[in-house]
Amino acid sequence: MTLNRTRLLMLVLRFAPLLLFLALFVAFGLMSDRFMTFGNFRNILTQSTHIAVMAIGMTFVLLVKGVDLSIGSIMYLVAVVMGLYLSDLPLVVSIPTILVIGFAYGAVNAWFTVQLRIASFIVTLATLFIGRGLALFLSETKMVFQSDVVQTLGRSSALGVPWAIWILVAVALVAWIVLSQTPYGRQIYAIGADPDAAAKAGIRVGPIVFSVFCICGVCAAIGALISVSQVGAASATFGFQKEFPVIAAAVLGGTSLFGGRGGVFGSIFGAVLVQTTENGLVMINADPYLYPLVNAFIIFIAAWVDGRRTQLMEKLEQRKIRIET
Repeated sequence: MTLNRTRLLMLVLRFAPLLLFLALFVAFGLMSDRFMTFGNFRNILTQSTHIAVMAIGMTFVLLVKGVDLSIGSIMYLVAVVMGLYLSDLPLVVSIPTILVIGFAYGAVNAWFTVQLRIASFIVTLATLFIGRGLALFLSETKMVFQSDVVQTLGRSSALGVPWAIWILVAVALVAWIVLSQTPYGRQIYAIGADPDAAAKAGIRVGPIVFSVFCICGVCAAIGALISVSQVGAASATFGFQKEFPVIAAAVLGGTSLFGGRGGVFGSIFGAVLVQTTENGLVMINADPYLYPLVNAFIIFIAAWVDGRRTQLMEKLEQRKIRIET
């Protein structure tokens, strides 16, 4: 493959999620008159906020070549604790409490990953079952309803914009500043690109990797707050398998599964794309049994695009080294 063809293919892969989004947009628009309405676009954006917030947290973990499969369990555990134990407390008390729960859950994942050097995939797969089992035990597998205050948060807005979107904007701005404007953010990228070289350069790899799992846990708790405030209750399936659309959203937005590359706003775009797909399927009255197949296809496309893009970048880098030498 020539250099020009390689660069052209890189360009196509870079904009593949956007092309997929446009294709879905046109297809669903042709199949349903209700899809292309302002109200529906607002619903898509609002319903994608919890996925987007968690995708931002997942971006931090993916940037250091990790993964967190336990975020769905964090969602369910937080929702259960909110409904059972924090319903009588004001939001200024309950929200910091659930953030602490998310942080602690992430810290557990981080400790096993960093201190015991167990692969994050295995650690978070185990804590996925532990967290959901604990939540099922606390709720006795019953529906856990939220307080009126929490449900009001899900229905309220400011300046005509739902609070869920304002929360997403706040999280996105903080995450963007941290990743792109601080030494800490640059160290995260350096660790993802080459952890050994980062360690030799004096970067404390362990504490930073520890911290990104805590950030992911906090974002999962915020995602739980947004989601449960919108639906008003948490059943035994609340947050079930949410890790897959969240990871797909981050990867579709340009975050690499191989670490060292990605960003906040790309992950938000990926979340909107994932939610657009689900919304479009509902609009055209597709068979619900098709939903998992479509989601699996999107995850496959995201993984393939990321793998192919990484291979091409390595080839371009090798050619650049040869030219310079």
